[in-house]
Amino acid sequence: MPTTTITIRTNSELAEKIAALAEATDRSRNWVIEEALKQYVETQMWQIEGIKAAIASLDNGEGVPHEQVLAEANALLDQLDDTP
Repeated sequence: MPTTTITIRTNSELAEKIAALAEATDRSRNWVIEEALKQYVETQMWQIEGIKAAIASLDNGEGVPHEQVLAEANALLDQLDDTP
């Protein structure tokens, strides 16, 4: 896959942590940063896709009414209050 260069600015504390992690893992700083970005982007994409799916589900009339969720949550909390 072709690569491209991007430039970021960060504070010196984070840069030092990246350098220390790279040294401890015998990897380059670039590798550490790229792995961190991959994980961050994948997590964000997963969350966004989940949110889109949930919105589509609600738009299709699927889902649980807010009042029902509150009633069920309150019932569970009441059960906890009754526990000795």
